[in-house]
This record gives sequence, structure tokens and C-alpha cells, in this order.
Amino acid sequence: MRFEIQFSGNKSIRSIHQKTIEITKESHLTPNGDCIVGVNATSGCADLPQELKDKLKVSGAKVIFSICVGEYEFVLEGKGHPDLILTHSEDIVIRKSDFICPRTLAVKCDKASDLLPREMVLLLQDPKTKGTFTIIVE
Repeated sequence: MRFEIQFSGNKSIRSIHQKTIEITKESHLTPNGDCIVGVNATSGCADLPQELKDKLKVSGAKVIFSICVGEYEFVLEGKGHPDLILTHSEDIVIRKSDFICPRTLAVKCDKASDLLPREMVLLLQDPKTKGTFTIIVE
């Protein structure tokens, strides 16, 4: 199953967190949000289709993420988990750890926001930049 979320850049995007990546429906961003790669997202965890949520809750489900901005694409993999809550109305967070909260979409991911190409981060620091966050559950 495949699901796409559109998002925008923000002048405060730093993308330096070593354990997570986040997109948010919020329009503002504070310096503490150093894992955020996009704002004004079209979906938070709560907005995901039930069929996708069900697939994400399969133990060990393989989840592939793609973040596309301009000519750049950043791909990473994570795992689903039966304990995922998926109820946060604003945020989606993918994690290298196995920590689960209402914002968590996937765990045990192989990359975090610090590995986003810096050219992509520079584009994302322009509020006019648009990006696509794609979720594929196999």
C-alpha cells in the first residue's frame, strides 16, 4: 500500500536529529524541532487511512519512506509494530529506536534527519519549497 503526504519548507528547518524524522501539519517551527523536515503537511498520524494503519500494525512489517524535494529523493526503511497508536492529529515521526507514542509511524528505521542531503535541507529552508513524503508498506 502506498500513501503520499504533501508538505512545505520552513526557514527554521535544520534536519540534524540523529534518531528521528518528523513532518507536521503545524505551520510554525521552533529551534527545538531539529528533526522536522516539513511543515503544513496534509496529514498527521490520525489522518492516515485505516487500511494503512492496519498494515503498519503488523509485527515487523517493512515500511519504505521516500522524501522528495525538487530533484532530490531520500529513501529509508523502517518497521511496523503492533503497539503503534497512530492517533496524533498534527505530527508523524519515524524513529531509529523502538519508542512508541501517538506520533510514531514506524520504528527501527535505518536513517534519521541528520542524513538528509544538505542540498535538500537548503531547499527546505525556503517556505515556498514543496515536498512529498511517501509511505509504502509491503
